[in-house]
Amino acid sequence: MALEHLTQDTFKKKVFNYEANKEWKFEGKAPAIIDFYADWCGPCKMVAPILEELKLEYGEKLDIYKVNTEEQRELAGMFGIQSIPSLLFIPLNGQPQMAMGALPKDTFKKAISEVLDVN
Repeated sequence: MALEHLTQDTFKKKVFNYEANKEWKFEGKAPAIIDFYADWCGPCKMVAPILEELKLEYGEKLDIYKVNTEEQRELAGMFGIQSIPSLLFIPLNGQPQMAMGALPKDTFKKAISEVLDVN
């Protein structure tokens, strides 16, 4: 199952319209994870199948997006992405939280439960 790749336009519609809002305002209908990655990044390749499994497991309760940091430099810059993979966990309410590195599936599930309040 392929996860949706965000561009600046789809990011503004589905995540955060940074042109219209100074303060964080999530546009999504479900909690989300955004995977900031690059094709050449080894650890990113380890995370990709885990995210696809999680999407299948959680279905409509959770949106999972990917952002190619090579193609979407402005989005990567906006979040100050220094290392990849970087994973942004976005609850429906409250501030998003960033995690760095290739997380194991258990850690994802814990964050989905605790940060995103999705079970």
